[in-house]
Amino acid sequence: MEVKNLKLMARTEEDMKVVSAHLQDSIANVADIANLEKNRIFLMQLNRFMWEDVEKGILRKNKRIRTVLKFDNVITVHSKNINQLKKDKFLDFLTIETNKMPDNNYEMKIVFAGDSIIKVISEVIEVTLDDQGEAWDTKNMPKHGTI
Repeated sequence: MEVKNLKLMARTEEDMKVVSAHLQDSIANVADIANLEKNRIFLMQLNRFMWEDVEKGILRKNKRIRTVLKFDNVITVHSKNINQLKKDKFLDFLTIETNKMPDNNYEMKIVFAGDSIIKVISEVIEVTLDDQGEAWDTKNMPKHGTI
């Protein structure tokens, strides 16, 4: 069975929930995060766990694929608990929280395990998730404890 690469565009807060859900359990290397201030673009490459086929009940090996998360029309980016000098550090993606601010800009918090956060302030929600290349097999399926 051929695996199709996923490409999503988000323009609303509801769309961002879909993007966030597809990124659940992704892993990002600090070296693969870039804020292109002059271009007003924020980019992050992640190794995404491919939950979509697991949820459909399709039996196949667990897979990961490289994906690029791109934010356009970015005003500013801030981070918390991320040492940008440690390029070999990995971050475990948890969620993206999106809020419209009083000035009508959007605050999108990319939340990682260990209370690490990247906060992207943007004029509008214009975010793409774009899988790149071929998926590869991974031994482990992410597991979550019950609350």
